[in-house]
Amino acid sequence: MKTRKVVPIFGGIALLVCSSLVYSRGGGQDEQLTIDHSNCSYFGADRDKVTEASLRAKGVYRSHVLSTLTSEVQRAMNYVPPGSPTYTFDQSHAAGSIDAYIYADFKTNNITPAPMTTDWEFVRRVTLDLTGRIPTPQAVLAFVASTDPNKRATYIDQMLAAPEWVDKWTMFYGDLFKNTVTYNTTGLDRFAQGRNAFYQYIHDSMAADKPYNQIVSDLISSSNTDSYTNGPINWLVGGYISTGPGSGQDTFDQMTANVADTFLGNTYVNCLLCHNGAGHLTGINLWGSQTTRYQAWQLSSFVSHTMPARVNYDSTNTNNYYWSLADNTKGFTTDYALNTTSGNRPSRVAPAGCKSGQPCWYVPPQYIFTGNTPTSGEAYRTALAADVTGDFQFARAAVNYLWAYFFGQGIVDPPDTFDPARLDPNNPPPAPWTLQPTNANLLNALATHFVQNGFDVKATMREIVNSQTYQLSSRYSGTWNVAWDNYFARKNVRRLWSEEVHDAVTLSSGLFPSAKNASGVVVPGYTMTGFTDATGGYPQVVWAMQLPDVVAAPGDGVASPFMDTFLRGNRDDQPRKQDGSILQALNLMNSSFVEARLAYTGSATSPLIVNNLNQTNANLVNTLFLAILSRYPTTQETTTALASITGSSNRSQAVQDLVWSIYNKVDFVFNY
Repeated sequence: MKTRKVVPIFGGIALLVCSSLVYSRGGGQDEQLTIDHSNCSYFGADRDKVTEASLRAKGVYRSHVLSTLTSEVQRAMNYVPPGSPTYTFDQSHAAGSIDAYIYADFKTNNITPAPMTTDWEFVRRVTLDLTGRIPTPQAVLAFVASTDPNKRATYIDQMLAAPEWVDKWTMFYGDLFKNTVTYNTTGLDRFAQGRNAFYQYIHDSMAADKPYNQIVSDLISSSNTDSYTNGPINWLVGGYISTGPGSGQDTFDQMTANVADTFLGNTYVNCLLCHNGAGHLTGINLWGSQTTRYQAWQLSSFVSHTMPARVNYDSTNTNNYYWSLADNTKGFTTDYALNTTSGNRPSRVAPAGCKSGQPCWYVPPQYIFTGNTPTSGEAYRTALAADVTGDFQFARAAVNYLWAYFFGQGIVDPPDTFDPARLDPNNPPPAPWTLQPTNANLLNALATHFVQNGFDVKATMREIVNSQTYQLSSRYSGTWNVAWDNYFARKNVRRLWSEEVHDAVTLSSGLFPSAKNASGVVVPGYTMTGFTDATGGYPQVVWAMQLPDVVAAPGDGVASPFMDTFLRGNRDDQPRKQDGSILQALNLMNSSFVEARLAYTGSATSPLIVNNLNQTNANLVNTLFLAILSRYPTTQETTTALASITGSSNRSQAVQDLVWSIYNKVDFVFNY
């Protein structure tokens, strides 16, 4: 570990270690839930989100670590730029707008919201949120200097049109759709080519502004004989279960659970595919407690004619194959059969006295939320795609996923724990149940806007980030009441994604990755271990946000471990997390990924340092802060930084130490 002279301008490295969720009721008492079925999601990868949703259903709300960090990061920065107007709950807003719904809640609950964020903070916030990159110094200064009253809306449109937006949201939906090579939990292997084809489909769909309902329809209903050339079929293939009853019901059930969770925000269908809701979801999910396993089987029957098939390239290598997905093949021509006594879920047994081949042996398809059935001659998956994308809950879930990203928590949170029986403000649930959304009218209005705008993801984002609610400051000068967390009265900070941290270091330093290609020529970008053109068909990339999935490994052996510490997950049983850890702090201090971007001599030097060493000390300090933190230093930071340079016998070394210290300031890894 290199010895650095720490420039004492970065407070709060311990904030990176905060990682717990604190649940509290009014008195702050801890609450424990019991569960009576060992197959439930409580005991799997979804334990945290299901537990959180269950606690919320009982009136126990979280005080998330990020709510604490909102205040702590601002205290660490100790900087409040001028020009932030004061906002109060009694402002008027256009009827039907996000702000009209949010500020009505402020008025009802006597909440004074935070002031509007400053231009300095806004330009960094929205650039990161929409593109995954920090803004360039030139972009920051131009934006702040502009006197155009519509400059925020104009800048938002520029970010939505940028190619970086495509990269960021390809990564977002790659996470949501769980596009990765291997699922360790089920043994599924798409191979790099299948992963790449799926990535390309998502990327092309984002670039073309393809309506979200069309994307989802493609993912549910597409058929093809080659997963390497047809990206969409790789999503449904992701539900394949390699172990279980030979009849395939485990696979049908997993596909169905994936449809409900991903596109309808309903993780409880997965529970219902194991047992009736009564006695298992009672007190947790009102709709689920009233729904039966048979109804879940009816939903699963929509995919009962489909079984992913492995197609070998040659008979001598059974581990080299692609996937085929088509209906009514390999004997899968009957409806969901009740004939299994083994597998990954409890036995599926027909009613007493029912014999094989009789109608009672099979469960016909019926959409669980409306009772719709396929029309005569209609392909089951085509009917399912139409039912899902035509369901208003589909729009609710889609906009709630986006809201959760931009605000740190959903209007229903966690975003895939919807309770369909507790969503209608005009038909509230019976006591002691309450409406589930923190603002049901807003959620419905956003979903309606989404539908009316042709399921345009960008249109929803534009609506959100142009709102005053999104543009509220994360600073709050008064006393914050934790009960206000659900009302979005200030901006919750979020820790940057792994890829964003990587790309922020790369962009600010000006030192981009490079590697030798197959011909031995040094070219920009990483050669990804196991995923190069030769073995996976994927080219080298410069930006981490362009990686085809979260476990794609840059072959330098440095960048990937660095990003792993920021919990990018694996798109299988390890979701992307906002938690902090001591390893994150240690990597920012000691990783050779960061150290390589501090060099001022040698074959690979930092353009940020080398190109600015000839500036005066004062201008140099301003330049470094602007490049890395998208703002100028405070008076105190300036004084400390200048003293560290002028008091050193080696100016270049002192500047290097200063850059290192700025990278280790707490606000570098947070978006506020």
